[in-house]
Amino acid sequence: MLAAENDFWLGGFVWTGLDYRGEPTPYIWPNVNSHFGIMDMCGFPKNIYYYYQSWWTDKDILHISPHWNWREKRGQPVDVWINSNAESVELFLNGKTLGKKDMPRNKHLQWSVPFEPGKLEAIGYKKGKLLKAKVETTGVPTEIVLTPHKTTLLADGQDLSVVNVSVLDNEGREVPNASNPIEFFIQGDAKIIGVGNGNPSSHEPDKCPDGGWQRSLFNGKCQVIIQAGLKPGTIHFEARSPNLWKGDTDIHTVAPGSVAHVSVDPKYVLKGVAARPRPVDKMIGADISFLPELEAKRLKFKENGVEVDAIESLKKHGFNYVRLRIFNDPATENGYSPKLGFCDLEHTKAMAKRVKAAGMKLLLDFHYSDYRADPGKQFKPKAWENLNFEQLKKAMYDYTFDVVNQLKAQGTVPDMVQVGNEINHGIMWPDGAVAHLDSLAQLLCAGTAAVKAANPNAVMMLHVALGRQNDESVFFIENMVKRGVHFDVIGESYYPKWHGTPDDLRDNLNDLARRFDKDVIVVEYSAKKEAVHQIAFDVAGGHGKGTCIWEPLRNGQIITCKFQIDWFLRNYPAVPKYL
Repeated sequence: MLAAENDFWLGGFVWTGLDYRGEPTPYIWPNVNSHFGIMDMCGFPKNIYYYYQSWWTDKDILHISPHWNWREKRGQPVDVWINSNAESVELFLNGKTLGKKDMPRNKHLQWSVPFEPGKLEAIGYKKGKLLKAKVETTGVPTEIVLTPHKTTLLADGQDLSVVNVSVLDNEGREVPNASNPIEFFIQGDAKIIGVGNGNPSSHEPDKCPDGGWQRSLFNGKCQVIIQAGLKPGTIHFEARSPNLWKGDTDIHTVAPGSVAHVSVDPKYVLKGVAARPRPVDKMIGADISFLPELEAKRLKFKENGVEVDAIESLKKHGFNYVRLRIFNDPATENGYSPKLGFCDLEHTKAMAKRVKAAGMKLLLDFHYSDYRADPGKQFKPKAWENLNFEQLKKAMYDYTFDVVNQLKAQGTVPDMVQVGNEINHGIMWPDGAVAHLDSLAQLLCAGTAAVKAANPNAVMMLHVALGRQNDESVFFIENMVKRGVHFDVIGESYYPKWHGTPDDLRDNLNDLARRFDKDVIVVEYSAKKEAVHQIAFDVAGGHGKGTCIWEPLRNGQIITCKFQIDWFLRNYPAVPKYL
């Protein structure tokens, strides 16, 4: 504060950024850590973290502390602090205002609030913008969640992934005061090299014997560090605790030689008009690929008691894009939709006509599988299983060209296309796995060349599921760029369970936009809608182009159990201001 208020004081260095072993001043045994850090020993933020961000960054900050799990203090006062750079803040408890206060420069706001279970919310007012934050009384933990900072590592015996561990209640809310003991298990060529939880009084070991790795949660969190071995492959990591659903994740390892070697297939290199970058329009989209299945079950959509067409209603409420996924042969026995074939070419063509008739744009999402593809499964179509690699590239090219050309022929050409879905671990395993970067890139180039041959004006999206994983996003995109993969916009998936906090998403998107000079879209998300929207449209350099929500019709975020268009659609986060 002194530096901020005095021009002659140019700043200073905080002691310290992170807590450290020893010097527990002013505390004594059993305390064994310092308390000076802006973050604890695991890098988990403390309250002061948000104070510094409020006054020494350009980010919009509104943070409430502490948590709101104080059942033993019902009716007793709890000191509530608000750190923010808003001009004023209003605090609410269970919808009832506790007063609005002006934010003093370089300070924080404070309320004394008698505890009652429920929801404590803050609204900040900043230059015409509303900032929102909340903490809630949660239930008991039911599920362990693992959030790795990277899910792709070099198989060099040194590369690391830092895995944050938390627990959720049965409503999917993080339990901030949980202290459950967690055990860790690993399979594959890798090892655990350390655990921690940030507790300055913890005497649990940071290093454990193999087969005995464990750590208790502190403030609802702990952390594990995994080190890759020398053999490329898949690492499976699990976290278990009595009476909780386990958490697990897979980490893929890549040989350093695969990264160093770069090979491009000249047959699929874009030239001329097809190679030119295309402008990216702003998007407020929805993936509604499930709609034909819902309608086949005779489900109806109503708004204010009147039956409506779901696509027309989305358009009415400000959505301008629809994403449709397409599978090669979903009607096969092991396909996505045995015998019925939902999400095949014919269903996609019928949906595309409805989308275009409503005056909306179309994002086409190729999965190159008979079933849904994502980071945990990228299986070849059955018809392509026995093809060699050259045949596989040609089959991908021919199929992609045919799909886009048929859509074009009926007047529903896709405006944007993604060659593969959540492809940070590759496509069409094993040929296109991330362990084989050259092969992966050549497949992406084949698909992209086919799209551009049918429609040179198509906007191309590169879609990864790495909302918080900036290091891994950069690794993947850099390696695709080196190998000539063409794209106009980066698509990221964001699900808090796997991709961390909105702050993680914001930092990742801003770095990718600056680093690659590319537009970005959050092309899959479901939770934290208002925060995601604000972040997705407020990216450095005007590169934030919007969002596409994952299956709101199926997941009940637009329709209630009676299939009425509900609050979410009527009040979708300030749609007009973004477009």
